Amino acid sequence: MARNPPTLRNVKLPAPSDGLRPLTRHAERSAAAPRARAAAGHIASLALAGLLIGAAPDPTRNTLPPPPPTRIAHPDALFLDDFSDGKLDGWAADRPGVWSIWHGVLRGDLPDAKQERSFIYAGAESWTDYVVDLDVCGIRGVDKGVAVRVTGSQGVGVDLRAAGYQDVVMYRGDWPMGHAPVINANGAWQHLRVEARGHRYRVWVNGALALDKQDPHKAFPNGRIALPAYTGGIGQCTVYYDNVVVTPVR
Repeated sequence: MARNPPTLRNVKLPAPSDGLRPLTRHAERSAAAPRARAAAGHIASLALAGLLIGAAPDPTRNTLPPPPPTRIAHPDALFLDDFSDGKLDGWAADRPGVWSIWHGVLRGDLPDAKQERSFIYAGAESWTDYVVDLDVCGIRGVDKGVAVRVTGSQGVGVDLRAAGYQDVVMYRGDWPMGHAPVINANGAWQHLRVEARGHRYRVWVNGALALDKQDPHKAFPNGRIALPAYTGGIGQCTVYYDNVVVTPVR
């Protein structure tokens, strides 16, 4: 995630650092290779399966996060999910095989390849001013966060970047809206809170205000939320989310 200004770019979503493309662009796919010889194909499949000596999978991939924080009651919530029922009702993912519920928390896990990405959406595009709170724990990779006011493929993204960055960034499309240093190591839960009020966006990380920015272009006055999974330039992403709550701004 280093070459482009990091992260959740926008839906034209935020893209994680190191060149993640906006949601509106498809990840680059290599052209289909000609059919390989049977022997070579067999060797490749064994390598992918991690069966060759020295090809063991990354043992951290299936590492469970520590117990998540306790959910707080929100009687006025527009949307709330702590994933304790084991279902993804109310969520819509943009690709199969990435999102699941593990031990009562939402898990996003992508193949080990650079610039892979996926989003899972909730809420209504008619939402205007609201606050989203969530707990997030990255296990592998760098990026984790949320996008707000997502309409179609457009939105405002907030990305917590771990190893090598230790910061939080905010994007509207390709335009970086803000950046601040924030310690958010992998393997620990972080609490992220984003408020969208009018054209003002405020971001808290673990209870501390990190960003307070206005959008002078007055874009995206409404939209739903999206949770991201990004591999970025490091080519890895296993991330957990819990206690997702959206409440109206009073």
